[in-house]
Amino acid sequence: MSVAAASRPSVPGGAPRGRLRFLALCAAYAVLVIACLATLAAAGDLSFGRNPWDNLLKSLGEFARPSFVDLWSGPERLEYRSDDGTLLRVEDRRRVEADFIAALGRATWVTFQIATLGSLLAAVLALPLGLLTARTLQAPRAAAWAAKAVLDTARSVHTLVFGLVLVGIVGLGPTAGILAIGLHSMGTYGKLYAESIESLDMAAVEAVRATGATPAQVFFNAVWPSVLPQFVGNHLYVWEFNIRDSTVLGLIGAGGLGLLISEAASLFQWSRLATILLVVVVLVTTFDALSRRIRQALR
Repeated sequence: MSVAAASRPSVPGGAPRGRLRFLALCAAYAVLVIACLATLAAAGDLSFGRNPWDNLLKSLGEFARPSFVDLWSGPERLEYRSDDGTLLRVEDRRRVEADFIAALGRATWVTFQIATLGSLLAAVLALPLGLLTARTLQAPRAAAWAAKAVLDTARSVHTLVFGLVLVGIVGLGPTAGILAIGLHSMGTYGKLYAESIESLDMAAVEAVRATGATPAQVFFNAVWPSVLPQFVGNHLYVWEFNIRDSTVLGLIGAGGLGLLISEAASLFQWSRLATILLVVVVLVTTFDALSRRIRQALR
């Protein structure tokens, strides 16, 4: 046994006490879950509605045939008639679906633009705030507290809430979505920046600081080269998340895929919604694969 191990004071019953604390936390969590279920049940809010299984099977059947299939197999002369047999209109489903796919492509590009520009805006805004909140950089306490308050507030307010406010300020369109993504993600970026800096080995930082370097010289010579790979990895992660997040901003008028999702859901067009969701999955999966390769190259 080493001298350090022999001299370390033992804590009788430490492990059992740790297990008891863990069990107590589990019990508290179980009580919380039961309380949530009990109050919802008492209020009658746990109902599944009428005919949930029939509705589920019907929806799954429509989801199983995405609307893009009509590009090849849709009827070229689909007739819509009234109850008395009067011909109301004739529709070429292949042409209609081709127009929808073109609109879907434009909406996908708008969604990607919102996520990309919003993420970049957030990364730039968060950098000075993250530096101030990193305890190892020893920023003035008042400035560190103020920066942390800004980041915590930005992270606490959901993107949709920012979007609702900004649509009222700047109007409908992608600008509101970009600003909403930027303001919310600023809190996430700032926290990740600060944690990356705090995880550094401070010996190199202190060595540069001991030479009389200015704070800017300390940052660019000792901090920045070490944290840059982590910053890039964090940026790719948040960027990927914002691609998913920006798909719903169209629900509040920011444009992009969210508008098409809202239209399809409100009209119960599940086959079209299935096509939109497939595009979202392909977009996120492709970006995830690309960002993973970039992160591996940075290691």
